[in-house]
Amino acid sequence: MTTNPPPAAAPAPSAARRALRWLFALPPAYLGTAVLLLLAAMLRPQLLSMFLLPLIARQAAPLGLAVIGQSLVMRARSIDLSSGGVIVAVSYILTSGYFPVSDAVAMAMCVGLGLCVGVLNGVLIVKARASSMIVTLAVAMILLGIVIALSQFRAPGDAPEFLRAFARQRWWGVPLPVLLWLAVLVPVALLLRSTVFGRYLDAVGANPQAAALSGIPYLRVIFVGHVASALVSVICGFILVGFVGKGSITLGQDLALNSLAAAILGGVNFGNGKGGMAGPAVAAFMLTFLFNFLTSLGLGEPGRLMLQGAIIAAAALAWSLNRGRTS
Repeated sequence: MTTNPPPAAAPAPSAARRALRWLFALPPAYLGTAVLLLLAAMLRPQLLSMFLLPLIARQAAPLGLAVIGQSLVMRARSIDLSSGGVIVAVSYILTSGYFPVSDAVAMAMCVGLGLCVGVLNGVLIVKARASSMIVTLAVAMILLGIVIALSQFRAPGDAPEFLRAFARQRWWGVPLPVLLWLAVLVPVALLLRSTVFGRYLDAVGANPQAAALSGIPYLRVIFVGHVASALVSVICGFILVGFVGKGSITLGQDLALNSLAAAILGGVNFGNGKGGMAGPAVAAFMLTFLFNFLTSLGLGEPGRLMLQGAIIAAAALAWSLNRGRTS
């Protein structure tokens, strides 16, 4: 009686194949940043100087902060498009002189406004079960309309001097806005990794129905995410006002969509956030560096916007397809 030999084991993938597989499993922001830095080294090496790189990182700080809040709500299968309205309102409160109060009180009013916006968004989304996209976009439009109406009687003015000084100063060669970005990013990353709220957020994103059946307060998780996102938008408003030095009714209007793009490029999808907060942070820097790189090449605004949108769409599509194959 003869026995068939056991089937030969499949050959193990080579080291190069494993490295490529690992590389393409990363969020697009990592590969995109590497490619951009390589192109800059060849075409515009001055962008990589120790003078310009910190300035680009400083420009990335508001987007990096905004994507923190956006990532929190996206992990819970929600979205926040109200950041533009919050930033415009913060800008007006701080620069118009409409409220005869000190700068510290004005900043406290901005924090209170952010808290109210976050609570309103959370209540409408959680209690009324309204669409997060519609609710947050409507809130942004209402805030912008109020500011435009008020600015007809009293236009925005100069930013408080201490915010302008904050935007200019450095510690150990690092701009203070970048340090503030890290001061928010690191605790949030630790919170997601090692706390009950982080585990709840992952469970809600993975399957809200199963999370509810298991006793997880999933509605409360979504509510807290929107409150945190609105408060982060207030911090973005402080930094942007300091950067510009004046109030404006157009300040931060592109931040909501850019933060959404940065979250996706950083590996965060609706209901999924593998990789922690590092990916979105890298994506925020990548997009800001991309804007500067395209400007240095003399690309006009229409071409820059089209190329920016095409890169974001292609990278997000590639990331989604890759997740579909590996899931």
